[in-house]
Amino acid sequence: MSVVLIELRGAERRYAEAEQEIYALRDIDLDIAAGEMVALMGASGSGKSTLMNVLGCLDRISAGCYRLAGQDVGSLDRDALAALRRARFGFVFQRYNLLPQLSALANVEVPAIYAGMEAQDRRIRSRGLLERLGLGERLGHRPNKLSGGQQQRVSIARALVNGGEIILADEPTGALDSRSGHEVMELLVELNRRGHTLIIATHDSRVADYAHRIIELADGRIVSDRLTGGGGLEQEEVAPETDRSIPRLGKETAPFWMRFGEAARMAVTALVSHRLRTALTLLGVVIGIVSVVTMVAVGEAAQRFLADELKGFMTRASSEHGDSITRSGFPYLKRSGDRG
Repeated sequence: MSVVLIELRGAERRYAEAEQEIYALRDIDLDIAAGEMVALMGASGSGKSTLMNVLGCLDRISAGCYRLAGQDVGSLDRDALAALRRARFGFVFQRYNLLPQLSALANVEVPAIYAGMEAQDRRIRSRGLLERLGLGERLGHRPNKLSGGQQQRVSIARALVNGGEIILADEPTGALDSRSGHEVMELLVELNRRGHTLIIATHDSRVADYAHRIIELADGRIVSDRLTGGGGLEQEEVAPETDRSIPRLGKETAPFWMRFGEAARMAVTALVSHRLRTALTLLGVVIGIVSVVTMVAVGEAAQRFLADELKGFMTRASSEHGDSITRSGFPYLKRSGDRG
């Protein structure tokens, strides 16, 4: 019997706009079992992207209940949600979202860096994933040296590096030709057979036909939920983390200083890879600092000049007129003194 992994009850998502509320999702009741391959279909504005964001813990529902593996997601704070996304979800995007300055291997390693996996463990795991996906000879290639299908494979490997128990794919074949799209979908089907739960948002019925189940949305509501004969066929009795072809996920054993060093190294790599942008940004910062320092210096110099001029004026006036300044300039104080 399949175990319910994702459960939504009465879920709504509202956005405030001017003086009215816009409903992106309305009264969503949905169960997704572990190991299912589900396609979300609908026209633009139907709510499928919002539903994907809610399921992936990138957005929160405004009303209702969302449970993931029995845990109430609505009760989690931002840090707990980030940890949940890191541990359970893998994301595959239409435009790949690879970092152009990094190699294929380094792109796959990025989620593992933020998960605190030690360098050797994540390197072994990332290499194993890419080799399994047919990119063993492209480990050192940057995204601009890879075809669209190869870039999407790197994106899938990145989604799996922290485990990827649940893979959320938003139009995974939208930027690919028909042949590359078919190869990517066959790969996703293979992952589903190995135990990964797949949720795919698409407007392409040919992509949806790969799934076990198609859920159609319109105006933020589920209007159809039906089983199909496509996709996963019979799943292998293999959970994602027991898949022998992928090295096991490492524990968060990397010390803080090592993680800080990795983050600093990535920052320096990004700066060096975009020299012109970095130079222009640095120039802007320098101009800003020089402008502030100059204005402060001019202000202080003007203040000192006025103070010196006023002091000199008072000194000259006092030497020329003596006590008349006191009598004429401060008559009230002089009279008060006389009474005293």
